[in-house]
Amino acid sequence: MNYQQTIDYLFNATPVFEHIGASAYKPGLLTMEALDSHYGHPHHSYKTIHVAGTNGKGSTSHALASVLQEYGYKVGLYTSPHLRDFRERIRVNGKMMDEQSVIDFVENYIRWNATREAPLSPSFFELTTAMAFDYFRKQQVDIAVIEVGLGGRLDCTNIITPILSVITNISFDHTQFLGNTLADIAKEKAGIIKEHVPVVIGETTPETRPVFQDVASKLHAPLFWAEKEPSALGEDIDFELKGDYQRKNKRTIFCALKRLAEQNIISLPADLKCKEVTDGMANISKNTGLEGRWQVIRRNPLVVCDTGHNVAGWEYLSQQIRRQPCRQLHIVFGMVDDKDVDSVLAMLPEDAHYYYTQAQTKRAIPVETIMEKAKAHNLHGEAYKQVKDAYQAAISAAAPSDFIFVGGSSYIVANFLTTSCL
Repeated sequence: MNYQQTIDYLFNATPVFEHIGASAYKPGLLTMEALDSHYGHPHHSYKTIHVAGTNGKGSTSHALASVLQEYGYKVGLYTSPHLRDFRERIRVNGKMMDEQSVIDFVENYIRWNATREAPLSPSFFELTTAMAFDYFRKQQVDIAVIEVGLGGRLDCTNIITPILSVITNISFDHTQFLGNTLADIAKEKAGIIKEHVPVVIGETTPETRPVFQDVASKLHAPLFWAEKEPSALGEDIDFELKGDYQRKNKRTIFCALKRLAEQNIISLPADLKCKEVTDGMANISKNTGLEGRWQVIRRNPLVVCDTGHNVAGWEYLSQQIRRQPCRQLHIVFGMVDDKDVDSVLAMLPEDAHYYYTQAQTKRAIPVETIMEKAKAHNLHGEAYKQVKDAYQAAISAAAPSDFIFVGGSSYIVANFLTTSCL
């Protein structure tokens, strides 16, 4: 197979959550354990940091990887979803996995699986997780930052025993898999806590805090609350990621770095102000390739995109959008079918002009449906079948002093970043 044929196999021969939603979700670790055994348990060859949470786990993972790179470590980074290129999911010191390695892994898997008496039927995420773990060993990384795909307890990344677990926050998302209360969701996320392994909790609520305390206590896992860190900790250290929601992520990251210092993974002054931390926090995109977090695309008019895609994320985004000084606000907007669309629409500004659209995924809410729901919230605009058409309409209508926001879903941002009109 060539590279494109290999990618087609991954996306068409395995269930892909990003494309078809719930039917691709495979809870449990049996298939992943079989894959892991075949490849010789590669994650035993390097240290790992495991990052879960409803929001912020991607930003936190990239920031930790960036800082560790500045300390001179060879760092693997496994995240999802990708925005432009599948290989964004698997990076070493910011460099995407090369095409030939993707081909070799998939061909090896196909040959091996064909010899099994009972062939495996892994999901897309299980197979790519095995790919990442194997690639990191071949690249001889020192440490890998592993982002949970969905939940924690039954997520296929949960075969690792990390040196540090991080849970950024808990809010309502993927409730059909994780539960309908914050406590239930917290129990699933707390599944990444391992015996005697330190765990950092970024944010809590009265419902989630006792869950984390109980699980950590039973596993004798040292528990650290980022919320208890001094509010001024690292305040004067520039954080490249500028979304309002990043303020709490920043404290979580600093709390995690302190735990790594306690394990002698890094050296860290009390005020955190050292070259490795300041450079790592200021150069996350450069070091890791991160995109889509309050990302400025152009100016005059100012164009920003962001992958915030659920109620908790939009609580911050909606306020930050409203504060942007501009003559006219334009919003290119679409969502997918497992989100609380009405709650998000209720937070959007009524004085904006909307360009409703849908991402190129089977999970996209039809643009006509989005527009109809928006009318009930007194939000008005036009419908466009493709993201690039919605954006071109916004650019055509915008004056230099206007502000254009593109988002509502990671897939809207992915289509936007890959469109030819940028």
